[in-house]
Amino acid sequence: MGHSVCVLEMDSRPGGYLAGFRRKDYRFDSAIHWLNQCGPGGMVTKIFGLIGNDYPRAEEQKRIRRYKGESFDYLLTNNPDELRDQLIADFPHEEKGIIKFFHDSKKLAIPFRNYDPVFRTMETMNLLEKPIYGLRMLAFAIPFIHYLKYQGEEGIVKGLKKYFTDQKLMDVFCSEMDMMSCMVPIAWAYNKDFQLPPVGGSQVFPEWLEHVVSEYDNDVFFKCKVTKILTEGKKATAVQFEHRGEMMEVKSKFVIAACDAQALFEKMLPREIVSPKQIKKLEDAHIYSSSCTISLALDCTAESIGFGEEMVFFSKDGIERSAHSNGDPETSGIIVLAPTARDKSLAPEGHGTLTLYTSAYFDYEDNWRCEKGPDGTLIRGEAYKELKQWYADIIIKRIEALMNTDIQSHIVYCDVATPITHWRYTGNRDGSMMGARPGKDNIKAGVAHYKTPLKNVFLSGHWAELGGGVPIAIKTAANASLLVLKQLNKKASKGLSGYMSGKHSIEEARKILGFLEYKENYKMDPTPAQKKEGGEK
Repeated sequence: MGHSVCVLEMDSRPGGYLAGFRRKDYRFDSAIHWLNQCGPGGMVTKIFGLIGNDYPRAEEQKRIRRYKGESFDYLLTNNPDELRDQLIADFPHEEKGIIKFFHDSKKLAIPFRNYDPVFRTMETMNLLEKPIYGLRMLAFAIPFIHYLKYQGEEGIVKGLKKYFTDQKLMDVFCSEMDMMSCMVPIAWAYNKDFQLPPVGGSQVFPEWLEHVVSEYDNDVFFKCKVTKILTEGKKATAVQFEHRGEMMEVKSKFVIAACDAQALFEKMLPREIVSPKQIKKLEDAHIYSSSCTISLALDCTAESIGFGEEMVFFSKDGIERSAHSNGDPETSGIIVLAPTARDKSLAPEGHGTLTLYTSAYFDYEDNWRCEKGPDGTLIRGEAYKELKQWYADIIIKRIEALMNTDIQSHIVYCDVATPITHWRYTGNRDGSMMGARPGKDNIKAGVAHYKTPLKNVFLSGHWAELGGGVPIAIKTAANASLLVLKQLNKKASKGLSGYMSGKHSIEEARKILGFLEYKENYKMDPTPAQKKEGGEK
């Protein structure tokens, strides 16, 4: 639109958890389990399409989730009735409850088919719009309200028993801590709303966005850790940041902080304008755990050792439900992805990659046996390195036993990222993967919000809305932009809000917004494997 924009990124690459990384001739995705709202008509596609038609495309995922325990093995596909029928065949005495469970999950799919009525946040609306939005949000939420009470170790068991009581059948969902986590993936599958990352991996999304910013002659700076937002009265005037040991400032009319909200309020904003009550809300918020993420480069294909495009969730039989997410490598559930079964460009021909995740916590083994410097900083010494490798070895051995396969002898490279790693690269509290969790406590406390005590500073990302993933990142980016436009350009704000609400086409919205020409000339850089195959070093 002709405005000057500057992006300050703490990491050396754009994208946060989507940034990915390269080792040898292998490219790794660091966070994607699956994608939603990235297909035709999806929320993400809608915003990307407004920016430019050269955005990376995500293909529909057909094999979605494999539930693999020591005594069961089931697969959710984009036809959930196949899983329903398989469960009925194995548990014929629970047929009635299984049918109802999948029927109710299918009903939950309906609100997800059209996000337009609830795409905007109420914080962007005027007094006339808010009641209408409230009614639309209520209509969207009504199908889910019944299930919100079934949370926690006792609640989820009570919820599942509304449908079936056979313990072996309930064990298929042994790792979930609320009913929504059991039913929503099935609902999305009924909508065929699971997508694979684009060719080149999920990092292609932020690389494309960086290209767009550069094409408009705006700036993206890396290795920039924001330390303070400078103010005059109750208005931000500049952002102070550290870059390669030197303190710098960027003057700004508006600031969008896509970062940890507690860090923003406690460390970056002037303490005199932040209420203790707001700090307490953020301290008490229920947040997603961090993870131990193990990235493996293999000298064979992932398919040859038993893995496909689906996410596999491995669980241990006969343990307490909470033990599946307690961070103990001997009991915690393990998620395994085979990115090269989805995208052959990520590894050399005949080779593959695996990515393994377990829930993990920052304080495990006294902060992963990090040493502490005089100023309290964590130092990752030999004890830290030994612990994370020990942890990874246990996870790999468990997968080998459950799959009756050999992984260790095929490992070319192994990278282990702990919650300490995730915290270092993102700044998220305790290395949280997705910020504040959905749930009645966080909703009641009003943890998620866009506005701050400074009228020209807004939150975005996984603290502005409850939940996580690419759709939330895109939704919050669009709404934070809309909040800026409401102060900067009223006409443009109406154009964007109309587009987000489904009132304007892309062409109409671009015209109202006054977009400058964009050549739509993005071309993905070849992956390391593609360069090697083309004879490049």
